[in-house]
Amino acid sequence: MSDKNVEVTQSEELVTVEKIHWSDLYKKEDWLSVWIGFIVIVIAAIAVFTGHTNEAGKIVPGFNFSALNFSKWGPGASATLGSQLAKSSFWFALLRTFLVTAGLFSLGAKLKGESLKKYIPAYVVLFVLAVLVRLISAEFTFNRYLEWAFFALIVGLLVSNTVGTPDWLKPAVQTEYYIKAGLVIMGFSVLFSNIIKFGPYGLAIAWLVTPVVIIFMWFFGTRVLKIDNKPFVITVATATSVCGTSAAIATGAAAKAKKTDLSLAVSISIIFTVLMMVFEPLILKALGVSQLIGGALIGGTVDSTGAVTVAGTALGEEAQKAAVLVKSIQNILIGFIAFFVAVFFAKYVDGGANTNQKVGAGEIWYRLPKFILGFFAASLVASFIVKPLAGSAAVSSINSILDQYKNWAFVLAFTSIGLDTNFREIGRQLKGGKPLVLYIVGQLFNIILTFIVVWIALSGKFFPIPVLN
Repeated sequence: MSDKNVEVTQSEELVTVEKIHWSDLYKKEDWLSVWIGFIVIVIAAIAVFTGHTNEAGKIVPGFNFSALNFSKWGPGASATLGSQLAKSSFWFALLRTFLVTAGLFSLGAKLKGESLKKYIPAYVVLFVLAVLVRLISAEFTFNRYLEWAFFALIVGLLVSNTVGTPDWLKPAVQTEYYIKAGLVIMGFSVLFSNIIKFGPYGLAIAWLVTPVVIIFMWFFGTRVLKIDNKPFVITVATATSVCGTSAAIATGAAAKAKKTDLSLAVSISIIFTVLMMVFEPLILKALGVSQLIGGALIGGTVDSTGAVTVAGTALGEEAQKAAVLVKSIQNILIGFIAFFVAVFFAKYVDGGANTNQKVGAGEIWYRLPKFILGFFAASLVASFIVKPLAGSAAVSSINSILDQYKNWAFVLAFTSIGLDTNFREIGRQLKGGKPLVLYIVGQLFNIILTFIVVWIALSGKFFPIPVLN
């Protein structure tokens, strides 16, 4: 997932790149997700810093900023759903959660140039679906077997593949918008010590495998499958090896791909992202793969950041951290890959048609996913400002507030994934078998190579195993 400094033009049917402007800082989704995440972090920090320590040594916030968290209910649980709904604190927390999320995301939508008359009603319905997801996933039996992320996906898929996602709801169906803000918030909980400890492993997994997979798919697509549409081949290759839709958009712009090529590449990626997001963690659990290795494998092979978070969460807390760290490190490659693809196509593929085209280093910045900067910035603030000045207890108290806001952002995102995925429409876009063969063979190669590198790096047989706190 990356910065949307890329768009598909109506007139040329080519993916073109916008120029950078200072207004990007308050109009572009990536930057807005950073500011939304930090607003939530700052308010949570103020709540903790204005609080006091009780007799038990626990920090009591100065004011209540916590988001709603459903307690487990149903047969086997200590509480019933009715007992939760009977409490006024439940409804106040629900109202607070809605007002904070609706206010921030609506403000961002307005700054992006979207109509609030369309966005706000759609967001209200999306939030109701998110509440339903949290309610279902808190049921004791369901909670034992599946994480809330899966129920969010299921609810969304049921709507989109039965009655269909109505047009009036689509303004609020913005997967990347919510997941980016949630990941920035999550960054505060990932202490920089984890990034330092895991950095070399993540670099080996993400930066070693990714270029090899791209090169393999390029030669397989152009030489073996003999696909003449080279922009399409490179777009599918980067979508498979980096992060799905965003990598496809970025590389499509660099390779001058047509809208139809981009749409098909994204459709194939979405189909297999959903399948891998559901089945990869289940298979890894069944095989008894450790959370650290499983999470790193998920981070390196599942296409989109949101899906990586879902799959990692399903495998466990350590797996989620490892998966997000690997994917975050991998996402940084988007800018560099788009830059080199632009150079390669301009000089060697287009047959001299673009010999006068100048490709500057600024292309890297155009493609760099800015929310990743927010993720690392939040980690740096927690690690080198808040923790040294206020102590680990303060960081822990702030994270206890942030955790639920992160979860709500993720639920909104995962529900949006389901609402935005219609298998019938995707199936109609698949023309012939070569695109599917290219993706499937490339993804299998990606999984095998990633697993080999992950096992070498994290099995403990060759290098020390990093401990993620």
